[in-house]
Amino acid sequence: MVTLPPLVEPGPDLTPAQIDRYRRQITLAAIGTLGQRRLRAARVLVIGAGGLGTPALQYLAGAGIGTLGVVDDDVVDLSNLHRQVIHDTDGLGAAKVDSAAAAVGRLNPEVTVETYSVRLTAQNVVDLVGSYDLVLDGADNFATRYLVADASEITGVPVVWGAILRHHGQVSVFWPGRGAHYRDVFPEPPAPGEAPSCAEAGVLGTLPGLIGTIMASQVIQLVTGTGDPLVGRLTLWDEATSSTRSLRIERDPERASATRVEVPAAADPSCRTGGPTTDETLDAPALRHLLPTGLTLIDVREPWETAAGTIDGALTVPLGELMERGAEALPGGVGGGEVVLYCQGGSRSARALEHLRPAWSGREGHLRHLDGGYAAWVAGGPEARQADL
Repeated sequence: MVTLPPLVEPGPDLTPAQIDRYRRQITLAAIGTLGQRRLRAARVLVIGAGGLGTPALQYLAGAGIGTLGVVDDDVVDLSNLHRQVIHDTDGLGAAKVDSAAAAVGRLNPEVTVETYSVRLTAQNVVDLVGSYDLVLDGADNFATRYLVADASEITGVPVVWGAILRHHGQVSVFWPGRGAHYRDVFPEPPAPGEAPSCAEAGVLGTLPGLIGTIMASQVIQLVTGTGDPLVGRLTLWDEATSSTRSLRIERDPERASATRVEVPAAADPSCRTGGPTTDETLDAPALRHLLPTGLTLIDVREPWETAAGTIDGALTVPLGELMERGAEALPGGVGGGEVVLYCQGGSRSARALEHLRPAWSGREGHLRHLDGGYAAWVAGGPEARQADL
């Protein structure tokens, strides 16, 4: 077992009420009052108040981390609640950072919560990361992960990192100067479409709960200098087989440490090529404007998704069938004209458009897809829909 130095110096002596609150973990010889004082003095930045950030925030607040920063620019949606259990039905539509801060306050009023309802960018990530002792990266996209990784190397701030996909979870600790870092393990992001989001691939709520809790445990170990944190190791969990394994990861000796923040083009949606062009893309207001003129709507989601709601008049052709049969999967009457594809968030319809584009060459009319998908359509609400029609 490799013992690492505590990341945080201890804060003031504990009050009798604090000793009572944290008695069960103070009883552990590895923690004691000194470790609890370190936790109380720690500043931890949590990236994402979603599937991974949710359990981490709850357990870090319960453990007595003194200051928790929360970064997330999203709002609470009904589809979040099966796994992002820090939020609840009453908070639907609220900013996730505000919902999470309120929950932390109810659990442990002693914890200071600093909220950032913003998207991390190359312009703000270094200052944010540099103002904390440690970062817990629960981001759900590659662009943010590379931003955080670069900011970590620039500032020297360690990162507890985790990711999930379908039944699989991964956790590691990237501490600059101590073993492998994120770019050593993932020098390039996967090609677009190779790593679908949870919305596309699905996930059981227990998986992010488990991985997020392991990430919180890593934070506690690093802050207090206890245990054997996952520095230089990558732990893999397979929920389907209830199995785990740990891989040794090494620093790439030929890779120079980051001196500036840079997102690989393949991870930056604004830099990707080969996807739908501007002319092949509609937003929800444009689609509402065009509907009365007559067009064919193709919903590429699964039947269980369309059962929860669809755009009036849409024809359902699941993506799998469309990818297998191509243009032949489209209804017989669709031989051209104005055709708009859509899915839940826009990713699957973009893939469908790229797949159909060669077969569409030479046909009259346009083949386009709905940016933001059905979620963007619903976000306008019935009043907006009626006004546009």
